[in-house]
Amino acid sequence: VREHGAESVAFYLSGQLLTEDYYIANKLAKGFIGTPHVDTNSRLCMSSAVAAHKRAFGEDCVPGCYEDLELADLLVLAGSNASWAHPVLYQRMSAARRQGRRVVVIDPRKTATADLADLHLQLRPGTDTLLFNGLLVWLHDHGALAEDYLAEHCNGFEETLAIARSCAPSVQAVARGCDLAVEEVECFYRWFADTGRTVTAFSQGINQSVAGTDKANAIINCHLATGRVGRPGASPFSLTGQPNAMGGREVGGLSTLLPAHRELNNPAHVAEVAKFWGVKQISATPGASAVEMFDQLEQGKIKAVWVACTNPAHSLPNSQKVARALQNAELV
Repeated sequence: VREHGAESVAFYLSGQLLTEDYYIANKLAKGFIGTPHVDTNSRLCMSSAVAAHKRAFGEDCVPGCYEDLELADLLVLAGSNASWAHPVLYQRMSAARRQGRRVVVIDPRKTATADLADLHLQLRPGTDTLLFNGLLVWLHDHGALAEDYLAEHCNGFEETLAIARSCAPSVQAVARGCDLAVEEVECFYRWFADTGRTVTAFSQGINQSVAGTDKANAIINCHLATGRVGRPGASPFSLTGQPNAMGGREVGGLSTLLPAHRELNNPAHVAEVAKFWGVKQISATPGASAVEMFDQLEQGKIKAVWVACTNPAHSLPNSQKVARALQNAELV
């Protein structure tokens, strides 16, 4: 830091860290060393969900909890092979089977999770947004919206509906685009409309896409339009890629964030956190994201990196570049 400045140091953290450890690493880096270069492997799995929640709710908040998965009368699993990726949670989902409860699995592949499904929609890869935009249109056209909730809590609905209708004007168009049978699509839409306690749990099949944020927002929009947000057994629910990806987001473990959903590019937020931490100044410029961090290591702009509870040489894209970056660093 003395020779090259605070921004020559970076921290690459992980959703495997405990929340408290995540917080203290972030505080050490941003508050005391003074580097904004703190990012996490959660960037690879959750950044599109973060952006979707911020678009929908104004901040990165997941309005559900694990009990909702058991309380739901309709559980929709979108882009989630929970049987393999969330095995403990999957056991809870499986144990919650009862009369009147249904499970819909939306996944191009027939995974082990599809064994739980009353309806498995093997849609064409990448067409999730089309499916859920079509659902929004269908809900409107069949009088299944929560008009009072929309009026009191939401804005921009008419514009959203118009955009959804432009790409998904009918069930037939959705079925054609998603490579599904019309009857399958109608069945899903009817179950969603008729079931007040509906949870849509989405994971990496939604998030890890060039249109991941749009996919997540299409799901959230259907819940907003039916007033199914933050109610027992009724919410959109982002299943994280790691045990504590959400904890890291809560304590500001991304390069654009400070704790408690404070933003690095908001001067009032920066001043608030600096005062709380008892430091003179926090760098108000967002730092390098995960991929950018290793670009800057390769270029020699970042000289030292502290990697905690993750293996970027294995999990980051372009592993040969990551290896060059780590070899080029003065300290790892």
